[in-house]
Order: sequence, then structure tokens, then C-alpha cells
Amino acid sequence: MKHSLGEFEELVLLIVGAWRDRAYGVLILKTLEEKVEKKVNISAVHVILKRLENKGFVKSRFGSPASNRGGRRKKFYVITAFGKKLLDHQYALRDNIYRQIPEISFG
Repeated sequence: MKHSLGEFEELVLLIVGAWRDRAYGVLILKTLEEKVEKKVNISAVHVILKRLENKGFVKSRFGSPASNRGGRRKKFYVITAFGKKLLDHQYALRDNIYRQIPEISFG
């Protein structure tokens, strides 16, 4: 496969896939911070989401206006078949390389 993802892009795409059609910026941010155990900037998440959408790995839709958000709508993201195929490729590649590490003890 010709396309590849950076680590941060891959993590965001994995989280979008895991949340299915319920993934939105703040939820992705909170999940990412929980998993990597460090603070992440929301604007960095939005930049990656835009990049992933431009590449065709995710698509977005707006939810209904919410009164608790001042009438603003959440933007939800969902992984595309192309995005899932890329994640499958990345996983297989990493797994293949990992399995080449000799079965030795480092302890």
C-alpha cells in the first residue's frame, strides 16, 4: 500500500474507528489523552482529523444543534473503508516486523 500514517495520525484514526459514528473532537482528545497518558492539544487533533478527511480515511457529518453548546453542532467523524484498509495494512506491517524480533530474553 502506497499510503502511510504517522504515529499520531494512526492513533487518531484508530480512535475514530473504535468510536464508530460517535467520534468527535473532544471525545477523541479525551480518549487519546487517556491512552497515551499525556496532554494533547485539541487543535492538533483537529488538524489531524482534517488531514485524514482530506486523504479520504475519515468522513464527517454535523450533528443537531445543541442548546448546551449555544446552538452549535458537533462534528462527528467515521472511518471509511479506505481508512480501515490502511489500518489493516499498518497492523499487518508492524506485526510482520515485530515477529522478526528473536525470541530471546533481555532480562
